[in-house]
Amino acid sequence: MSHESSSIIPCTGPLSRRGFMRIGLTAFASLSWPGLLRLRAENALKSPQEKTAIIMVWLPGGLSHVDSYDPKPDIGSEYRGPFKPISTKVPGMQITELMPLHAKIADKFTILRSMNQKAGGHPAGSMQMLSGDSDERDKPKPKLPDWMSVANYLRSKGVKRTNPLPNYVGVNPPLEYNGPAYLGDGYSPFAVMDDPNRPNFEVPNIGLADPSESRRLNDRVALRQSLDTLERGFDREGELGALDQFEAQAMTLLTNPRTRDAFDLSKEDPRTRDRYGRNRWGQQLLLARRLVEAGVDIITSSLSGPLCGRVQNWDDHAVNQHQFEALRFRMPNYDRAVTALIEDIYARGLDKRVLVVVTGEFGRTPKISFDRSTGAGDASGPAGSRQPGRDHWCCAFSQLWAGGGIQTGGVIGATDKRGEDVIERACWPGDFLATIYHHLGIDASKITINDLNGRPTALVNDGRPIAELMGRAG
Repeated sequence: MSHESSSIIPCTGPLSRRGFMRIGLTAFASLSWPGLLRLRAENALKSPQEKTAIIMVWLPGGLSHVDSYDPKPDIGSEYRGPFKPISTKVPGMQITELMPLHAKIADKFTILRSMNQKAGGHPAGSMQMLSGDSDERDKPKPKLPDWMSVANYLRSKGVKRTNPLPNYVGVNPPLEYNGPAYLGDGYSPFAVMDDPNRPNFEVPNIGLADPSESRRLNDRVALRQSLDTLERGFDREGELGALDQFEAQAMTLLTNPRTRDAFDLSKEDPRTRDRYGRNRWGQQLLLARRLVEAGVDIITSSLSGPLCGRVQNWDDHAVNQHQFEALRFRMPNYDRAVTALIEDIYARGLDKRVLVVVTGEFGRTPKISFDRSTGAGDASGPAGSRQPGRDHWCCAFSQLWAGGGIQTGGVIGATDKRGEDVIERACWPGDFLATIYHHLGIDASKITINDLNGRPTALVNDGRPIAELMGRAG
């Protein structure tokens, strides 16, 4: 199978010769792994060819915008939740009291309040946002590759990667309604599904510490290569060559000690781990920061699981869980983890190279609904009790953007007085995707990829980068 695209930004090494010479051989030898990562990040600011990167924080089910980034305190009781608006460090910008840490660093992010799309279901909504599929109907699997797989494919094509880490890593990534589709599983994420907050957390099968294990593995690979020679005559589409590339990457992950170091959260200062929060979400985003410093281009992290409440996601229908108790339960951890990540992106010199975006597939209805609880649990009343919720709402929702060289400390777009519809600077999934591709140096208006039938498929239909979020690459 072959895919075609135009050229993309070339890959450069993690540390320039000038950067290396600046610190000297003796100093270089004495640097710790965190020191090397910090030097690499600082050097990125001096190298115009340094590859950009993205961390996407995914909120499956959708965060209620009127209870978070787009408060509407003057609407009626059938709409208004219990959370009061609070002022932020940016004059005129208000968010709800659920996010006091956000309020303190509002100058370091931009709120987009005017995102909308046309699919009301989780599958179709996720596919619209992540792959640009305009079909409003839910389907069991995506027909188009998500932007992460596309970027991984384009950045892998024709480039010899010197970094032992993969281009694309998912730390508890969104996987249910997205994927590489016709690009093939080789462009899926290297997925870390375990809880990074566990005391014995370890990513299996990376950075083998025992040299004898590496030697035995190399012997097996040599045998495999001999057997593969017999199959070359049947390789008409060059797919064995692609397989070799993926196997080489897997071997590097297995044997290079740098890979183990990048995933090792014990190397972080305990105070840093505390600042992110000693829980799964906090340590996921800390790991994302470590990986982007180590040279990973694309990182996704889904904030889901027990920290969300009884149904383990943000799908706050009244039948699932008590909307407002669920937010009270989860938002302190969300507030801490997201703000720690954004603060670190700036403090560690990553804010020009690394773009952070926080989003879900849609928002929640501004109008409150009521239903009977189906079962007790975190953020849910006793079975049969009447409780409030908010349902799916694709007509208007908010996103958070930081880093990426963008202008921060502001708000883009607006919704009406109830938060039901966009009334200013409407943005669509195609605009969202084009903005992400732009940051990665990919011109989505010019590049196509062939599908399984050989038809050229555009990366984005009817979308262009959001000018206010184009940052340095613009």
